[in-house]
Amino acid sequence: MKYVDEYRDGAAAAALGGAIARAATRPWTLMEVCGGQTHAILRFGLDTLLPDRVTLIHGPGCPVCVTPVELIDRVIALAARPGVILCSFGDMLRVPGSRQNLLAAKAAGGDVRVVYSPLDAVRLAARHPDREVVFFAVGFETTAPTTAMAAVQARRQGLTNFSLLVAHVLVPPAVEAILSAQANRVQGLLAPGHVCAVVGYEGYEPLAARYEVPVVVTGFEPVDILAGVLRCVEMLEAGRVGVENGYARVVGRDGNTAAQAAVREVFRVADRQWRGLGPIPRSGLGLTDAYAGFDAERRFPLTTAAVEEPAECIAGLVLQGARKPPDCPAFGTRCTPDRPLGAPMVSSEGACAAYHRYHRPDLAAAR
Repeated sequence: MKYVDEYRDGAAAAALGGAIARAATRPWTLMEVCGGQTHAILRFGLDTLLPDRVTLIHGPGCPVCVTPVELIDRVIALAARPGVILCSFGDMLRVPGSRQNLLAAKAAGGDVRVVYSPLDAVRLAARHPDREVVFFAVGFETTAPTTAMAAVQARRQGLTNFSLLVAHVLVPPAVEAILSAQANRVQGLLAPGHVCAVVGYEGYEPLAARYEVPVVVTGFEPVDILAGVLRCVEMLEAGRVGVENGYARVVGRDGNTAAQAAVREVFRVADRQWRGLGPIPRSGLGLTDAYAGFDAERRFPLTTAAVEEPAECIAGLVLQGARKPPDCPAFGTRCTPDRPLGAPMVSSEGACAAYHRYHRPDLAAAR
């Protein structure tokens, strides 16, 4: 398949691995900031093609994983309300709150539904005018435009029974929180290609300059990722900082301006709490005054107590890139995809789920 097969070519991947080994004369630590890239790295064994001098660590690239426990508790309480249809993407249903998840709320009688697009929730609201339909909007800049269009469509249709519980977060402020941390060890970044396809990569240029790191916009296939690693290592070896675009077939510097306009119409930048990272100023989205009538938090005032992650769960450290999933004593035993302690074991973009699925001793021995 064009634009897929050539980016999964084994010989090309091996050649890039060799080029990285030749280019890296010193130890370097790079972070990929996308859960899809993390899964590709583990799925295709790309880490095994890298020299010991090049270390990949995994950032907070999973929006499901960084949604705070308190907000999930709020959604679960909302799903239990009579007359409410609670909609979200499939991964969110299994993410643990402080006591249960949305699947348990559904089993207890809540009307919880998986949708594939926010527009599905708008259609539900139009079909069920006697019910309150709430879409739990989770995602990075990539999915915010579709949520914005759902709000626009609901407004055009005059729907008064549709609302949004917004949990959208923005990647650059989280990256800055990691780079500015005292214990930061990230020397180069692989920027998420899907986010940059929407917002462009201009926003990473001040970060690269301020923290003197190279940033390479990177795709999701094995050759994409290894080419991004090679370019990042070459920049580090040459002492260059700045942003380079390694995903030019999809990403432009300015991104998708039509999608950005839709987001600006519906959303404003807001402070946001991140699971594992804490509060980060101006790192999320909230509804503008013009769309405040679609704010589920205003329509259904709910309060939940602050809660802590399970003591034995190191999900916060995993999301910060400070630890890797196998470092957790509960990994694969007390914490599995069927019975997760933390969100990164649940999501299809979570680092713990990636290690559990792909990074097993039997797989490593077979390579």
